[in-house]
Amino acid sequence: MLQVKTEKAPKAIGPYSQAICANGFLFVSGQLPIDPATGFFVSGGIKEQTTQVLVNAKAIVEAAGFSFSEVVKATVFLSDMSNFVAMNEVYATFFTDPFPARAAVEVARLPKDAWVEIELIAAKKL
Repeated sequence: MLQVKTEKAPKAIGPYSQAICANGFLFVSGQLPIDPATGFFVSGGIKEQTTQVLVNAKAIVEAAGFSFSEVVKATVFLSDMSNFVAMNEVYATFFTDPFPARAAVEVARLPKDAWVEIELIAAKKL
């Protein structure tokens, strides 16, 4: 196993890694809409939060030597499912066909009261 760290994404806020690479797979921990330069949430609504979450995740994916085209699975956690359409509009700008498999679920609450958190799994192309 290899721990992945980058200053281009927020540091972990608990006892976990930004990502772990193992057996050709990359497991990216759930990312929040934190601007790594300030340590605070980006201002704005669900679209801005989703953008920052995916920018953070992309920085981690690239730091591990992967690309977003190698993402095979995404899990989206929303604090309110009424934000799904707006989140999805932003999400669609980060990925191309064939899109990763995905689940999107509403949760009671996210860390730091974020509106969205996204975790990813990537696999090296053979």
